Amino acid sequence: MSASDVFHDSFTDDIDDVVRSASRVIVPLGPIESFVARSPWAGLEAQSFEQVARWLKEIRDVDMYPSASLLLDAKNQGEIDSKFLDKGLQRWLDTQALKLPRDVAERFCRAALQLDDLPAKLLAEARVKRLATKLNHLGLPEMKRRSLQTLSFRLQQQRGVEVEHDLNRHLIKWCKLYIGGSHAAWSLPNRSEGFYQAWHRLVQYDPALNRSQRQLLKGWPSEATDALREALAALHIPPSQVQEYLEAHLLSLPGWAGMMLWHSQQTLTEYLAVRISMEWALMESFLPLPEQQSEEQALLTRLIAAWAHWGDFRVESWLQLSAAEQKARLTLAYRFDDLVRRQLWLEAWEETYEERLQEMILSKRSIAHEQQSVLAQLAFCIDTRSEPFRRAFEKAGPFETFGVAGFFGLPIETCELGHKHSHASLPAILKPQYQIKEVASQGDFESYQQRLRAVNSVKQTFQTMKQNLLTSLLLPEVSGPWLSMQMLARSFFPRRAGRALGKLGQEWLRKPSTGLSLDFERMESGLPVGFSEEQKVYYVRQALKMMGLTENFAPLVVICGHGSQSTNNPYAASLDCGACGGASGAFNARVLATLCNQARVREALEHEGIVIPEDTIFVAAEHITTTNELRWLYVPKLSEAAQEAFDRIRAALPEVSAHVNAEQLAQLPHHGVHVKKPKQEVQRLAEDWSEIRPEWGLARNAAFVIGTRRLTRECNLDGRVFLHTYHWQDDYDGALLSNIIAGPATVAQWINLQYYASTVAPHYFGSGNKATQTVTAGVGVMQGNASDLLFGLPWQSVMKSDEEFYHAPLRLLVVIEAPNEYVDRLMEHDAAFRQKVQNGWIRLAVVNPAGRWVIWPNYERTR
Repeated sequence: MSASDVFHDSFTDDIDDVVRSASRVIVPLGPIESFVARSPWAGLEAQSFEQVARWLKEIRDVDMYPSASLLLDAKNQGEIDSKFLDKGLQRWLDTQALKLPRDVAERFCRAALQLDDLPAKLLAEARVKRLATKLNHLGLPEMKRRSLQTLSFRLQQQRGVEVEHDLNRHLIKWCKLYIGGSHAAWSLPNRSEGFYQAWHRLVQYDPALNRSQRQLLKGWPSEATDALREALAALHIPPSQVQEYLEAHLLSLPGWAGMMLWHSQQTLTEYLAVRISMEWALMESFLPLPEQQSEEQALLTRLIAAWAHWGDFRVESWLQLSAAEQKARLTLAYRFDDLVRRQLWLEAWEETYEERLQEMILSKRSIAHEQQSVLAQLAFCIDTRSEPFRRAFEKAGPFETFGVAGFFGLPIETCELGHKHSHASLPAILKPQYQIKEVASQGDFESYQQRLRAVNSVKQTFQTMKQNLLTSLLLPEVSGPWLSMQMLARSFFPRRAGRALGKLGQEWLRKPSTGLSLDFERMESGLPVGFSEEQKVYYVRQALKMMGLTENFAPLVVICGHGSQSTNNPYAASLDCGACGGASGAFNARVLATLCNQARVREALEHEGIVIPEDTIFVAAEHITTTNELRWLYVPKLSEAAQEAFDRIRAALPEVSAHVNAEQLAQLPHHGVHVKKPKQEVQRLAEDWSEIRPEWGLARNAAFVIGTRRLTRECNLDGRVFLHTYHWQDDYDGALLSNIIAGPATVAQWINLQYYASTVAPHYFGSGNKATQTVTAGVGVMQGNASDLLFGLPWQSVMKSDEEFYHAPLRLLVVIEAPNEYVDRLMEHDAAFRQKVQNGWIRLAVVNPAGRWVIWPNYERTR
């Protein structure tokens, strides 16, 4: 019986189910133009943070803990208090059953915690290696089986044959051809039949493969699942290790694999069928591979060297110890490895930040006061960039601010005037349930449509000429002078040129006044266009409750979405609203404000106890985070009191913007504390097409506070905290808190871990230097023309320079202002959130009504 027959007889699982299970190690990666912040470890949270860190280090040599240099820099900058490092070490030692005197173990660990490397000279010493050979008989029973690596990766490690490099190069080529089909001048043949079929028909003619490799694949199965089974059998992968093997392959190119998963689960199966089939073709002449040699000898050498370097224990002294004593020392050095050391440093960093946040909040909380007379109320997104803006607004006048998720609880997809395509305007964890369109009168719409069609026609003609063999030769002669003028203007006068071109475009298009299709009309693309009356009331009620605004309404309520502004920036969407799927929250703000002003909605709410005064008017605005301006989107006829409030806001805006701009610029490299013209400088950053860092985005995000504004109003949180308004007294059944945790807190965690991952492992989870990125197939970025599809943040989003970090990679601290029993109830009913906390993906603290800061679940622990 052949190996293939044995494999097929013993592997009885559905291969699609196995692929689905294996896909937990990657996340879907959509087009960069609708950038969605995602935790790269979202599917692995059933395991602890430490377990995943060890597994990833073994399988791909990728770090999940900050590097020693980054941790030491943080210590030097005063961000890590040594007392927490000491406390962490004591806690760790308390959990270990070590057959060593405590003082001996502690001295060794303290020295190792300095994070210096073992000297290469010491590791190479002959006497150290000889001793390792002598102690080899002791063994280390704690040593676990290494995680399964791909055969191509093993061959590359063992013999230096770059099979995995070649395999990746082939897969990148085929993925680009398939994914970029809709953007390419020449489409991939048979693309409509699926990835595997397109590859299967063409691979036998691929000149990049040699003749024998093409022959091997010529008679390969025509179905993806059959090919995948056949390849696994040919590689002699044991059936019990198939999922682990598929996971290892998915982690080889997690970006392209994530794009395939975003398309569909079936496309991911086809991707694995192509990849492992090609691995077999490239590997066939090297099979079978020799068994991996034991690493115990090399490990023992490192453990002995560790005792010599950190324990001041001479090599000769080992032979004077009993076997039990030798094993005890080796066991301590084995357990207290590099990952444990850096884990303790990370936890000390996190505890230092938590202590300082606690001291600030609790000390300021006692002097905070409720504003008696409020002229206007402004609801902002929870985004960390809203915190400085809210703080400045509250100091500028009798204004009250609220924090709520920037999609305002509206599960909609939006379609702007003149556009055929709509886009989801809500977090990626949710699906749109309604479609809302921007509408205009028939005459205005037709006129605008003609102008828009003319602009799009010019763009499409230019693109077609660029991709055509003959017209591309003529295009530079025709367009060169005009594009050169634009390039010079944008290069030397970016602010003026950008504003002039923007104004020219607006004057040409002359977009008319528009309304919204809020009343139910029809079903379109499976979604109702507009809301029923009951649905309008439901979503307004939910939005007001989520922002904690159900009474004491001011004359003017401003619903503020937010977006960013930058030029020539592939990552523009990553700077927009994370709660709106990489889009601006402006459309959602306009929808909610319009609904809140409808008489029928207000009448229905009044019957439920939410009374909105007749002279209270809702308006919509957009907070531009790059320039810290408010753009007014929807301002209906105002009452006298609302008009007064509106005028006060407009009068305060220049001062607010100037203050926040100065604060923001001081944090950017090469700007310093004092900038002569902050307004002009932030406008330049937004319009300069050579600017690699128009703003910091959500870098340095560290905490998520769920509570009243009274808790944080007097605090300067330095733009590092997500702020969601919450009044536990109005949440009798805990439903509001559950919704905040399931929605906004989850989005904040994804944002937090994406910044974290892009900082600790930029070569794997980040996207490298912005200046050398290549926008690929209209869907993402690469470094060069043969890299993985990069799914993280660029270097400039997390680092000040090549040596100096800006983002502090801390796991998100969630702070809930509520009684302990509220949090206990939440943890009992929300298994997913409880798992995140217990497994170290999120940290959780509670500020109870008595004003005590406590750690869940150890309520007796306070600082």
